[in-house]
Amino acid sequence: MTLSIAHLGPPGTYTEQAAVFYVNWLIKSTEIEAILYPYPSISQSLHAVADGQARLAVVPVENSIEGSVTTTLDTLWQLDSLRIQLALVLPIAHTLISCASSLDNIKTVYSHPQALAQCQGWLERFLPTVQIIPSNSTTEALQRLEQDTTTAAIASSRAAQLYKLPILASSINDSPENFTRFWVVSQGEADTGYQISKVPASHTSLAFSMPANAPGALVKPLQIFAQLGINLSRIESRPTKRSLGEYLFFIDLEADAKEAEMQSALAELTIHTEILKILGVYNVLPISPVT
Repeated sequence: MTLSIAHLGPPGTYTEQAAVFYVNWLIKSTEIEAILYPYPSISQSLHAVADGQARLAVVPVENSIEGSVTTTLDTLWQLDSLRIQLALVLPIAHTLISCASSLDNIKTVYSHPQALAQCQGWLERFLPTVQIIPSNSTTEALQRLEQDTTTAAIASSRAAQLYKLPILASSINDSPENFTRFWVVSQGEADTGYQISKVPASHTSLAFSMPANAPGALVKPLQIFAQLGINLSRIESRPTKRSLGEYLFFIDLEADAKEAEMQSALAELTIHTEILKILGVYNVLPISPVT
Protein backbone atom coordinates (compact mmCIF):
# COMPACT_ATOMS: atom_id res chain seq x y z
CA MET A 1 0.00 0.00 0.00
CA THR A 2 1.24 3.50 -0.89
CA LEU A 3 0.00 6.44 1.15
CA SER A 4 -0.44 9.97 -0.18
CA ILE A 5 0.73 12.57 2.36
CA ALA A 6 -0.08 16.28 2.01
CA HIS A 7 2.21 18.94 3.45
CA LEU A 8 3.05 22.63 3.16
CA GLY A 9 5.26 23.25 0.12
CA PRO A 10 7.13 24.03 -2.01
CA PRO A 11 9.74 21.29 -1.37
CA GLY A 12 12.30 22.11 1.31
CA THR A 13 9.97 23.39 4.04
CA TYR A 14 10.36 22.24 7.62
CA THR A 15 6.98 20.56 7.28
CA GLU A 16 8.31 18.51 4.37
CA GLN A 17 11.36 17.65 6.48
CA ALA A 18 9.08 16.33 9.23
CA ALA A 19 7.02 14.47 6.62
CA VAL A 20 10.14 12.84 5.13
CA PHE A 21 11.16 11.66 8.61
CA TYR A 22 7.67 10.24 9.11
CA VAL A 23 7.76 8.44 5.74
CA ASN A 24 11.13 6.88 6.61
CA TRP A 25 9.78 5.82 9.98
CA LEU A 26 6.72 4.27 8.31
CA ILE A 27 8.84 2.28 5.88
CA LYS A 28 11.11 1.03 8.65
CA SER A 29 8.36 0.29 11.20
CA THR A 30 5.44 -0.87 9.07
CA GLU A 31 6.83 -1.33 5.52
CA ILE A 32 4.16 1.13 4.32
CA GLU A 33 5.41 3.40 1.53
CA ALA A 34 4.24 6.95 0.91
CA ILE A 35 4.38 9.75 -1.65
CA LEU A 36 4.57 13.38 -0.55
CA TYR A 37 2.34 16.04 -2.14
CA PRO A 38 3.15 19.71 -1.45
CA TYR A 39 0.28 22.20 -1.09
CA PRO A 40 0.45 26.03 -1.07
CA SER A 41 -0.95 26.37 2.45
CA ILE A 42 -1.54 24.48 5.71
CA SER A 43 -5.30 24.82 5.29
CA GLN A 44 -5.16 23.29 1.80
CA SER A 45 -3.11 20.38 3.13
CA LEU A 46 -5.81 19.58 5.69
CA HIS A 47 -8.65 20.08 3.20
CA ALA A 48 -6.89 17.62 0.86
CA VAL A 49 -7.35 14.92 3.52
CA ALA A 50 -10.94 15.94 4.29
CA ASP A 51 -11.77 15.86 0.56
CA GLY A 52 -10.10 12.49 -0.02
CA GLN A 53 -7.28 13.85 -2.19
CA ALA A 54 -4.65 12.64 0.32
CA ARG A 55 -4.66 9.95 2.98
CA LEU A 56 -2.67 11.92 5.56
CA ALA A 57 -1.39 15.44 6.17
CA VAL A 58 1.60 16.60 8.19
CA VAL A 59 0.96 20.08 9.62
CA PRO A 60 2.77 22.30 12.15
CA VAL A 61 0.83 23.02 15.33
CA GLU A 62 3.21 24.67 17.80
CA ASN A 63 6.66 26.24 17.98
CA SER A 64 8.62 26.47 21.23
CA ILE A 65 9.40 30.17 20.61
CA GLU A 66 6.39 31.60 18.75
CA GLY A 67 3.62 29.37 20.10
CA SER A 68 0.67 27.89 18.26
CA VAL A 69 0.10 27.79 14.51
CA THR A 70 -3.43 29.16 14.53
CA THR A 71 -4.28 28.13 10.97
CA THR A 72 -3.89 24.49 11.95
CA LEU A 73 -6.13 24.85 15.01
CA ASP A 74 -8.85 26.82 13.20
CA THR A 75 -8.96 24.40 10.26
CA LEU A 76 -9.13 21.32 12.48
CA TRP A 77 -12.08 22.85 14.34
CA GLN A 78 -13.87 23.44 11.03
CA LEU A 79 -13.19 19.97 9.56
CA ASP A 80 -15.01 17.55 11.85
CA SER A 81 -13.79 14.37 10.17
CA LEU A 82 -10.06 14.85 10.80
CA ARG A 83 -8.18 13.07 13.61
CA ILE A 84 -4.61 13.36 14.89
CA GLN A 85 -2.66 10.10 14.51
CA LEU A 86 0.78 11.08 15.79
CA ALA A 87 2.87 14.06 16.88
CA LEU A 88 6.38 14.75 15.53
CA VAL A 89 8.85 17.10 17.23
CA LEU A 90 11.47 18.64 14.92
CA PRO A 91 14.47 20.77 16.00
CA ILE A 92 14.56 23.98 13.95
CA ALA A 93 17.77 25.73 12.81
CA HIS A 94 17.27 28.69 10.48
CA THR A 95 19.74 29.93 7.86
CA LEU A 96 19.85 33.08 5.75
CA ILE A 97 19.94 32.10 2.08
CA SER A 98 20.90 34.63 -0.60
CA CYS A 99 22.93 35.15 -3.75
CA ALA A 100 24.09 38.51 -2.39
CA SER A 101 27.85 38.95 -1.99
CA SER A 102 27.41 40.18 1.60
CA LEU A 103 24.79 41.12 4.20
CA ASP A 104 25.28 44.80 3.28
CA ASN A 105 23.74 44.20 -0.16
CA ILE A 106 20.49 42.67 1.10
CA LYS A 107 17.42 44.90 0.90
CA THR A 108 14.56 42.38 1.34
CA VAL A 109 14.10 39.21 3.42
CA TYR A 110 11.28 36.72 2.80
CA SER A 111 10.02 33.84 4.92
CA HIS A 112 7.04 32.36 6.70
CA PRO A 113 5.82 34.65 9.55
CA GLN A 114 6.81 32.04 12.17
CA ALA A 115 10.39 31.87 10.87
CA LEU A 116 10.66 35.66 10.68
CA ALA A 117 9.48 35.97 14.27
CA GLN A 118 11.92 33.30 15.44
CA CYS A 119 14.79 35.32 13.92
CA GLN A 120 13.55 38.80 14.84
CA GLY A 121 16.45 39.62 17.16
CA TRP A 122 19.08 38.51 14.64
CA LEU A 123 17.42 40.52 11.87
CA GLU A 124 17.28 43.65 14.03
CA ARG A 125 20.96 43.27 14.88
CA PHE A 126 22.46 42.40 11.48
CA LEU A 127 19.85 43.62 8.96
CA PRO A 128 18.10 46.51 10.74
CA THR A 129 17.08 48.41 7.58
CA VAL A 130 15.86 45.59 5.32
CA GLN A 131 12.24 45.13 4.27
CA ILE A 132 10.69 42.04 5.88
CA ILE A 133 8.06 40.32 3.70
CA PRO A 134 6.00 37.36 5.01
CA SER A 135 5.37 34.47 2.61
CA ASN A 136 3.25 31.31 2.65
CA SER A 137 6.24 29.11 3.47
CA THR A 138 9.97 29.27 4.17
CA THR A 139 10.76 28.05 0.64
CA GLU A 140 8.27 30.05 -1.44
CA ALA A 141 10.77 32.82 -2.22
CA LEU A 142 13.82 30.66 -2.89
CA GLN A 143 13.25 30.40 -6.64
CA ARG A 144 13.48 34.17 -7.08
CA LEU A 145 16.79 34.64 -5.25
CA GLU A 146 19.00 34.03 -8.30
CA GLN A 147 17.13 36.73 -10.25
CA ASP A 148 17.52 39.35 -7.52
CA THR A 149 20.77 39.41 -5.57
CA THR A 150 19.40 41.99 -3.13
CA THR A 151 16.89 39.49 -1.71
CA ALA A 152 17.29 36.79 0.92
CA ALA A 153 15.12 34.12 2.49
CA ILE A 154 15.09 32.41 5.85
CA ALA A 155 14.85 28.63 5.49
CA SER A 156 16.66 25.43 6.43
CA SER A 157 20.11 24.34 5.30
CA ARG A 158 18.35 21.38 3.63
CA ALA A 159 16.34 23.85 1.53
CA ALA A 160 19.53 25.61 0.45
CA GLN A 161 20.95 22.27 -0.69
CA LEU A 162 17.78 21.33 -2.58
CA TYR A 163 17.71 24.62 -4.50
CA LYS A 164 21.53 24.82 -4.77
CA LEU A 165 21.67 28.26 -3.18
CA PRO A 166 24.38 29.77 -0.95
CA ILE A 167 23.98 30.24 2.80
CA LEU A 168 25.14 33.64 4.08
CA ALA A 169 24.52 32.96 7.79
CA SER A 170 23.67 29.84 9.83
CA SER A 171 21.87 29.25 13.12
CA ILE A 172 20.21 32.66 13.05
CA ASN A 173 17.18 31.78 15.20
CA ASP A 174 17.21 33.82 18.41
CA SER A 175 16.97 30.76 20.65
CA PRO A 176 19.03 27.60 20.07
CA GLU A 177 16.28 25.59 21.81
CA ASN A 178 13.90 25.93 18.88
CA PHE A 179 11.46 23.07 18.23
CA THR A 180 8.28 22.73 16.20
CA ARG A 181 5.60 20.14 16.89
CA PHE A 182 3.73 18.69 13.94
CA TRP A 183 0.61 16.55 13.80
CA VAL A 184 0.05 13.68 11.41
CA VAL A 185 -3.65 13.95 10.57
CA SER A 186 -6.01 11.49 8.87
CA GLN A 187 -9.70 11.28 8.13
CA GLY A 188 -11.69 9.27 10.65
CA GLU A 189 -10.65 7.40 13.76
CA ALA A 190 -7.15 6.27 14.58
CA ASP A 191 -5.50 3.67 12.37
CA THR A 192 -2.77 1.80 14.27
CA GLY A 193 -0.86 1.36 11.00
CA TYR A 194 0.15 5.03 11.11
CA GLN A 195 1.01 5.08 14.81
CA ILE A 196 3.53 3.73 17.31
CA SER A 197 2.21 0.20 17.86
CA LYS A 198 2.10 -1.69 21.16
CA VAL A 199 2.43 1.54 23.17
CA PRO A 200 -0.51 3.20 24.99
CA ALA A 201 -1.27 6.71 23.75
CA SER A 202 0.44 9.45 25.75
CA HIS A 203 -1.66 12.44 24.65
CA THR A 204 -5.23 13.44 23.91
CA SER A 205 -6.08 16.70 22.13
CA LEU A 206 -9.54 18.18 22.33
CA ALA A 207 -11.36 21.42 21.63
CA PHE A 208 -14.56 22.88 23.00
CA SER A 209 -16.75 25.95 22.99
CA MET A 210 -18.60 27.30 26.02
CA PRO A 211 -22.38 27.72 26.30
CA ALA A 212 -21.95 31.21 27.79
CA ASN A 213 -19.24 33.78 28.47
CA ALA A 214 -19.77 33.84 32.23
CA PRO A 215 -17.42 34.19 35.24
CA GLY A 216 -15.82 30.85 36.09
CA ALA A 217 -17.09 29.14 32.93
CA LEU A 218 -13.62 27.82 32.04
CA VAL A 219 -12.73 26.88 35.62
CA LYS A 220 -15.25 24.03 35.78
CA PRO A 221 -13.91 22.11 32.75
CA LEU A 222 -10.32 22.52 33.95
CA GLN A 223 -11.17 21.37 37.47
CA ILE A 224 -12.38 18.05 36.08
CA PHE A 225 -8.86 17.16 34.94
CA ALA A 226 -7.14 18.74 37.96
CA GLN A 227 -9.17 16.61 40.38
CA LEU A 228 -8.15 13.46 38.49
CA GLY A 229 -4.48 14.48 38.43
CA ILE A 230 -4.41 14.69 34.62
CA ASN A 231 -1.79 17.16 33.40
CA LEU A 232 -2.60 19.76 30.74
CA SER A 233 0.47 20.23 28.55
CA ARG A 234 -1.13 23.06 26.54
CA ILE A 235 -4.22 25.26 26.55
CA GLU A 236 -4.98 27.76 23.81
CA SER A 237 -7.93 30.05 23.14
CA ARG A 238 -9.14 31.03 19.66
CA PRO A 239 -12.03 33.32 18.69
CA THR A 240 -15.22 31.52 17.63
CA LYS A 241 -15.58 34.06 14.80
CA ARG A 242 -19.23 34.47 15.81
CA SER A 243 -18.96 37.37 18.23
CA LEU A 244 -16.28 39.48 19.88
CA GLY A 245 -15.31 37.95 23.23
CA GLU A 246 -16.43 34.39 22.37
CA TYR A 247 -13.68 31.78 22.35
CA LEU A 248 -12.90 28.16 21.58
CA PHE A 249 -10.43 26.32 23.78
CA PHE A 250 -7.85 23.80 22.59
CA ILE A 251 -6.35 21.51 25.21
CA ASP A 252 -3.61 18.87 25.11
CA LEU A 253 -3.83 16.32 27.91
CA GLU A 254 -1.11 13.90 28.97
CA ALA A 255 -3.51 10.96 29.07
CA ASP A 256 -5.16 8.35 26.88
CA ALA A 257 -8.81 9.17 26.15
CA LYS A 258 -9.58 5.43 25.98
CA GLU A 259 -8.74 4.93 29.67
CA ALA A 260 -11.72 4.61 32.03
CA GLU A 261 -10.66 7.66 34.06
CA MET A 262 -10.49 9.83 30.96
CA GLN A 263 -13.80 8.49 29.66
CA SER A 264 -15.42 9.59 32.92
CA ALA A 265 -13.76 13.02 32.69
CA LEU A 266 -14.93 13.53 29.10
CA ALA A 267 -18.49 12.53 29.99
CA GLU A 268 -18.49 15.16 32.74
CA LEU A 269 -16.90 17.70 30.40
CA THR A 270 -19.85 17.51 28.01
CA ILE A 271 -22.07 18.93 30.79
CA HIS A 272 -20.03 22.15 30.96
CA THR A 273 -19.36 22.70 27.24
CA GLU A 274 -21.42 23.67 24.21
CA ILE A 275 -19.51 21.66 21.58
CA LEU A 276 -16.78 19.14 22.47
CA LYS A 277 -14.48 17.62 19.83
CA ILE A 278 -11.87 14.95 20.42
CA LEU A 279 -9.17 15.87 17.91
CA GLY A 280 -7.04 12.79 18.48
CA VAL A 281 -5.43 10.26 20.79
CA TYR A 282 -1.76 9.72 19.94
CA ASN A 283 1.91 9.42 20.85
CA VAL A 284 4.83 11.79 20.29
CA LEU A 285 7.76 10.82 18.08
CA PRO A 286 10.87 13.02 18.45
CA ILE A 287 13.01 13.68 15.35
CA SER A 288 16.77 13.58 15.91
CA PRO A 289 18.72 16.59 14.65
CA VAL A 290 20.52 16.13 11.35
CA THR A 291 24.29 16.06 11.86
